[in-house]
Amino acid sequence: MSSRIVLGQNQYGKAEVRVVKITRDTERHEIDDLNVTSQLRGDFAAAHLDGDNSHVVATDTQKNTIYAFAREGIGSPEAFLLRLGEHFTSSFDWVTGGRWEAESYRWDRIQAHGAPHDHSFVRNGQEVRTAVLVRDGAERHLLSGLKDLTVLKSTQSGFTGYPKDRYTTLPETTDRILATEVSARWRYRTGTDFGSVDFNQGYEDIKALLLEGFTEKYSHALQQTLFDMGAKVLDAHPGIDEIRFSMPNKHHFLVDLSPFGLDNPNEVFFAADRPYGLIEAAVQRDDAAPADAAWAGIAGFC
Repeated sequence: MSSRIVLGQNQYGKAEVRVVKITRDTERHEIDDLNVTSQLRGDFAAAHLDGDNSHVVATDTQKNTIYAFAREGIGSPEAFLLRLGEHFTSSFDWVTGGRWEAESYRWDRIQAHGAPHDHSFVRNGQEVRTAVLVRDGAERHLLSGLKDLTVLKSTQSGFTGYPKDRYTTLPETTDRILATEVSARWRYRTGTDFGSVDFNQGYEDIKALLLEGFTEKYSHALQQTLFDMGAKVLDAHPGIDEIRFSMPNKHHFLVDLSPFGLDNPNEVFFAADRPYGLIEAAVQRDDAAPADAAWAGIAGFC
């Protein structure tokens, strides 16, 4: 007996909708700059199997909804996604859930004549803020995060005690540069009353904790530093159940200056962009309920 061919899990939507919202309530303007993706899940079998589009909310409609909701204000990436998710699942009976994602780009006020300007900004390239909402019926999983946060410590790091074989050429060191580009996502406990969460303040606090955690201890390996950073966040934020990291080891190699008759007392380095070590891990509470649905569709750990 031959097997039947059936439709599996599916979703669809509009990807990477760029929206910039300027709030002009006063002479001191505010700017929100987002890249938003909307994907709907539900009863779309007829569209795949029969070419019947009666349940297909056009991706162009999803794009327009994002723009229309921006008119009412962004607030925070997380709050914006929660509003979108509520709209689509309550407005269309056959839409039972979805996945909404946002990247947020920060702009700083230009300093002019010793003061921050009211309506002129410069793009802050320090990191990109991220958010993901996964909704299945009434159940909501919310991830906040950041990426492209490049950090470096010029000492208080080493790498020793690792196994050696015939292919090992890396020398041990107790004093090296440790540099990485942090990508992290933290998951709020399922069932959280998101209406009571100040996402903007939480983001600033968690970013500060991650940076502080990077500095605090001598690092025997990037793995150890990663865990310390995650534990610091969880200790301070009981409403977060886990935080996942993807952190490349951005290697710096000491340059041999002896051909030029110069010494190099650990001061001049070649910054290699590839290949690189890639460290990924989840730091979580031992009693945290599993939430595999929250992480579906996220490449790697972040």
